[in-house]
Amino acid sequence: MTTTLKSLLRGRSELGVGALLLLLGVLVLTDALTLDADVTGRGPVGPATVPLVVGCGLLIVAVLLTVDVLRGGRGEAESGEDVDLTEPADWRTVLLLAGVFLAFAVLIGPLGFPVAGALLFWGAAYALGSRHLHRDPLIAAGLSLLTYAVFDKLLGVPLPGGPLMGVI
Repeated sequence: MTTTLKSLLRGRSELGVGALLLLLGVLVLTDALTLDADVTGRGPVGPATVPLVVGCGLLIVAVLLTVDVLRGGRGEAESGEDVDLTEPADWRTVLLLAGVFLAFAVLIGPLGFPVAGALLFWGAAYALGSRHLHRDPLIAAGLSLLTYAVFDKLLGVPLPGGPLMGVI
């Protein structure tokens, strides 16, 4: 890398964010334009409409951010409102949450969304510090069943029911 390019990029890490947004926008637009959707069956607003809008928005934000950074604009440093930046990260919580999400991904097929979702909600609450061992599982089960009902029954987005398929 030449010294002029290094001096141009020094202190402008936001250009990396602009490049990432540009790449993401191109990826979203490429996927949206390759969707196989029957326009006559769905009308003018089909499954590609929202990804096209999001992809264009990502490209616009990427260009505006890049232009702003090249003109000397800088983002404000994080002040860490209620976070003590001198404290180390809480890796126990991060690993517990990662384990809960991984367990959800593994269990949603055999157990279905209602059971796996309840375990996800309860596990996330536990990982984030809630220790109400009698109340949390009940709230998690209620949230999971409500989420399942809204998506599967009201919105028509099929979620795996698992062993409870005939019951709910």
